[in-house]
Amino acid sequence: MILTGPEITAAALDGRLRIDPFDADQVNPNSYNVRLGTTLATYTAPVIDAHRPNPTTVITIGGDGYVLQPGELYLGHTFEQIGSDHFVPLLFGRSSVGRLGLFVEITAPIGDIGFHGQWTLMLTPVRPLRVYPGMEIGQVMFFVATGAVDLYTGKYQGSLGPQPSRAWQDLISAQAAAS
Repeated sequence: MILTGPEITAAALDGRLRIDPFDADQVNPNSYNVRLGTTLATYTAPVIDAHRPNPTTVITIGGDGYVLQPGELYLGHTFEQIGSDHFVPLLFGRSSVGRLGLFVEITAPIGDIGFHGQWTLMLTPVRPLRVYPGMEIGQVMFFVATGAVDLYTGKYQGSLGPQPSRAWQDLISAQAAAS
């Protein structure tokens, strides 16, 4: 079951889910609009390696915005910190942003129960596109979970700002377990 707008508001006010800051004007019939934060990161190596940390460069989006270029992956973040120990969050781009040719979440829209923090956004434009801090870029929906819940305690817990991939940590963990 998906939470309706009024239930999202009630859950945000009684603590069953966290949206910080919460703004009632961003509540939709069955989702909550999230805004783009002030920071982007891009990978700087010519080849990204899933088994190693990859260097990034950080870009601050000023009041005049920043032009995203096709063929580049930009890691952005939500302005809001979002999380719940009760509901499963899913984040998607807003249709109005998709109509501008911007992919907001390429392959990872589902969040884990127990994650709390700013969400990293995977931004890829089809054409050059100017984005602005604070623009409504995505929407989060919340679903009721059934069954026993194991709260998320993973490597991205408490994230602030865009987070590069830490897939290489999984390899290290797997190698340690095999030893």
